[in-house]
Amino acid sequence: MNMKSPLKAILFDLDGTLIDSAPDLHSAANKLLAEENRRPVSLQELTDMIGDGVPKLVERAFEATGDPVPAGGLEALAKRYLEFYEPHCADLTTAFPGTIDCLKVLQGQGYALAVCTNKPYVATLEILGPLGLSDFFDVIIGGDTLPGIKKPDPRHLLAALDKLGLAPEEAVMVGDNANDVNAAKGAGIPVIVCRFGYTKGAAENLGGDLIIDHFDDLPTTISTFADA
Repeated sequence: MNMKSPLKAILFDLDGTLIDSAPDLHSAANKLLAEENRRPVSLQELTDMIGDGVPKLVERAFEATGDPVPAGGLEALAKRYLEFYEPHCADLTTAFPGTIDCLKVLQGQGYALAVCTNKPYVATLEILGPLGLSDFFDVIIGGDTLPGIKKPDPRHLLAALDKLGLAPEEAVMVGDNANDVNAAKGAGIPVIVCRFGYTKGAAENLGGDLIIDHFDDLPTTISTFADA
């Protein structure tokens, strides 16, 4: 946890970290499944599928409801999913409690803030705006911003730092799942895990450096790294 340089940037995951997006993702998935004559999935089933981008979510939804996606059919199904999802991606989605107040504090303290998500870039923008979150972030890296590169690939986070003109030792990652932790560790960035997100299993088992239970805890937790 020793920082070689003063902490200057905080990188955030989106789904399950800043926002509770599962209800809208769930609705779109069930529209797609109904169109394909499949049973609906429950909200908990869908929540367990989140974290690796739209194609993987679609793939998991099909595997959960019958035969897997036909060979060569994933791209078209992922596109159709987005046609259901993107026009309604902020209908039921909310920021987790304390998110906006926390971001105001961190921004006021002079930190550069970035979003690093496997969600498509356009959908990310369409959510951040209505929720009042977009003005907090200097950089946004979506799941399709870098061709073929998503978390847990550390290059996803390093691209955000490159845009900020900062080094890994000047940043901390905040996320909720193994992709966030593995991307951060691969990039040499310490990581804080949100227990309230879409963590599969116990947050303690993800290997993060610290854990928070609520966004109210984050500014104090961040200071642990800033003062290290």
